[in-house]
Amino acid sequence: MSWHQISVITNEDTAPELADFFSALDAVSVTYMDAEDEPVYEPAVGETKIWSNTQVLALFELDADPIAIKERVIRHFAKLDLTTWLVEEIADQAWERAWMEFYKPMKFADKLWVCPTGQEQLEPHTVCLTLDPGLAFGTGTHPTTALCLEWLASHDLTDKTLIDYGCGSGILAVAALLLGAKQAHAVDIDPQALTATQDNALKNKVQDRVHAYLPEQFVPESCAVVVANILAKPLIDLAKPIAQLVQTGGHLILSGILAEQTESVLEAYRPYIDFEPAVQQEDWIRLAGIKR
Repeated sequence: MSWHQISVITNEDTAPELADFFSALDAVSVTYMDAEDEPVYEPAVGETKIWSNTQVLALFELDADPIAIKERVIRHFAKLDLTTWLVEEIADQAWERAWMEFYKPMKFADKLWVCPTGQEQLEPHTVCLTLDPGLAFGTGTHPTTALCLEWLASHDLTDKTLIDYGCGSGILAVAALLLGAKQAHAVDIDPQALTATQDNALKNKVQDRVHAYLPEQFVPESCAVVVANILAKPLIDLAKPIAQLVQTGGHLILSGILAEQTESVLEAYRPYIDFEPAVQQEDWIRLAGIKR
């Protein structure tokens, strides 16, 4: 199957309205890309931040008329900044099969395997988490997730309750349960993340022990282990409520932190947590400590 892909460059104020207009014209998908190699730093919780010059990519079915679509867009946005129109016909791809070419079984702390379906490892004295690509972030390939999985697989989680704050795919919650945790609470601002978490829990037969919530649905309780693999800015903004989720003597694991952000995150949590030395993988840091 093939598709029409329409690409337009516009400014950050117009891009969201243009994306909505493409969607109203029955675009199959609309995405943003950086048009000028401009870094975008971390947004606040719940905020979407895009680039000053943004490339808006809209995908349409092949029977759509790109010329008519362009005419309607130009009429609607007559006085606004729309440049560099490009229309291409692109072939469909089997995205999951393409992903599998480089997504292979991974082992953490000689105890935990994370494997795509069909490549499960049945090595003695290990557990295997089956996980396939999905809409929500988190397969274990990114250093931030790998650092958290390494910590979980290196500690005794037997009969403990864990909170996975910013759960994404639910990989950390599911891994903890396979490693012996009693139950896991998974929290995320994205409903798709909760769906992915529940699907992955079902796939790994731990669905009865995973509870997934949007933040406003979650009634805080203190737990033995809290993992927050998000980004430095929300970690700092949420330092007090995240720290309050950890019971006295419990463990807090923070990731999604670039090396240069380490001191800022430490400063936010020092009133509550005694930290071990930071652990680094590539440009990313894991902080782990114990609640006073």
